[in-house]
Amino acid sequence: MSKNKKVTFMTAATLATTVFLSGCGLLGGEEKKKIDPPQDASYLEESETEVLEESQETDIKTEEQKEEGVETTVPTELYLIDKNGYVVSQTMNLPKKEGIAAQALQYLVQNGPVTEMLPNGFRAVLPVDTQMTVNIKDGTATVDFSKEFANYKKEDELKILQAVTWTLTQFDSIETVKLQLNGKELNSMPVNGTPISEGLSRADGINIDTESAVDITNTKALTVYYLGGEEDSYYYVPVTKRVDNEAPDDISSIINELAAGPEYGSGLHSEFQANVKLLENPKIDDGKVTLDFNESIYGSFKEKIVSEHALNTLVLSLTEQKGIESVAVTVNGKAELVTEKGEKLSEPVTRPEKVNTGSF
Repeated sequence: MSKNKKVTFMTAATLATTVFLSGCGLLGGEEKKKIDPPQDASYLEESETEVLEESQETDIKTEEQKEEGVETTVPTELYLIDKNGYVVSQTMNLPKKEGIAAQALQYLVQNGPVTEMLPNGFRAVLPVDTQMTVNIKDGTATVDFSKEFANYKKEDELKILQAVTWTLTQFDSIETVKLQLNGKELNSMPVNGTPISEGLSRADGINIDTESAVDITNTKALTVYYLGGEEDSYYYVPVTKRVDNEAPDDISSIINELAAGPEYGSGLHSEFQANVKLLENPKIDDGKVTLDFNESIYGSFKEKIVSEHALNTLVLSLTEQKGIESVAVTVNGKAELVTEKGEKLSEPVTRPEKVNTGSF
């Protein structure tokens, strides 16, 4: 996988689209740094004395860092469960420390450190008091959970797998994830018996939707992004859909799924019009895909204006594909689009490093 998810939302010229895609704070407009966890990161229980000493040392360092203007937090995507049951990332500023991958998982624990940070309607996914260690080697993160990990409801089983996998694979050094329980490798989940592949990855999907698939054996998985939440507090939700193996190409299939929109009653929606179509086959060159749309891409806006959310979901969806790093959009062969804020869309748009950075 090309790790497209790590790139900051900016144009090739680093100006125009950075402004408009920061939008309402959903994707973040401030400059961010890539996070690469150390190759042996773990969360370990410590004695009260060790915790107190470490806390005192951390407080001293934090004050020194503040005085020196050093960043003390790191924006990190935490995959949580929203009010509709979807696994959704929320970017939160976690303390800057070694073992960021293990720390991210600790923030997925119910009644844990994430509790006071949870957006309205969201909940953590791992059972109360779950402890874990994380070892990263050759692109694989092996997570060893304590016995409390098995204390979840069966309806949360897939959500836990997806949240753990997508939270860890945001980091550059992690492509796949293996799970253990008390030191023993898990081949299936402990409550409902969901089989676990040799290495969990984003290719396994998230918020999987098979409703429209008549014959699932003749389909392939593609992940697209829709809008969740409510007006003034929208966020982007990845949904893995099944599309026909005979579809002409994955990019066109993604456009079709965005235009078709999510399932009725799902609590999600798309700002793509149903009659949005590509006038030519997608063109891919050195990681950039160029798409020529009909005028329906304007939606309810006036000529040449494209919806911020429509463009964001398009870029997020396409850059999930291997080899796609930026998206250029034209209409009737002309690159004259502007954003809702009047910014010219003159350069290809890349994926944000972190998604859903706004506060609710």
